[in-house]
Amino acid sequence: MTISVLLADDQAMVRKGLRLILEDQPDITVVAEAADGAEAIALARRLRPDVCLVDIRMPRLDGVEVTRALAGPGVPDPLRVIVVTTFDLDEYVYGALRGGAAGFVLKDAGPALLTEAVRAAHAGDVLVSPSVTVRLLRHLTAAAPPPARAPARPLSERETEVVRAVARGRTNQEIAAELFISLSTVKSHLSGIQAKLGVRNRGQIAAWAWENGVARPR
Repeated sequence: MTISVLLADDQAMVRKGLRLILEDQPDITVVAEAADGAEAIALARRLRPDVCLVDIRMPRLDGVEVTRALAGPGVPDPLRVIVVTTFDLDEYVYGALRGGAAGFVLKDAGPALLTEAVRAAHAGDVLVSPSVTVRLLRHLTAAAPPPARAPARPLSERETEVVRAVARGRTNQEIAAELFISLSTVKSHLSGIQAKLGVRNRGQIAAWAWENGVARPR
């Protein structure tokens, strides 16, 4: 099955580079390109691509606004959005994760991580890199910790362990191995956690964990 991707970046050369990387993969096809945020939203809503790869800084609407419009709370039938950024713009990425982004990649991350992020988003997962995301969220919560937001129902001890693992960037397979549980059990816990926290994906679980002090820096 081919994964359809929308590219949104105000620089034509960047879009060309991303297209070359993605279309070098047999299972990924770029179906459209947008030069600004408003165009990205319009094309995404019309074409309904599997994944939208969106730059954080664009004319008219930035990547955070695009993410909220396509994947944010209250959006019916949300799309999967990956934000492309540089580490010095971490506050924007944090906003995008809270707004429903299915992960983010750095512009210099390389082809392998880019394609991995697209496939993860298509599979309903979120690419949360331990080397970048944990550092990012730790920095933000240390700088300006928001007020605690309690879950609708308390997390169990096991669910809390899963949340901490997600916040550290662990995959489902890694969580299963660390906690000595099956992959299906991990998925079941994640579904329950999302329901209790009122979030849609792993990125929002990670953001909640760091902003509420549940995650433990390592």
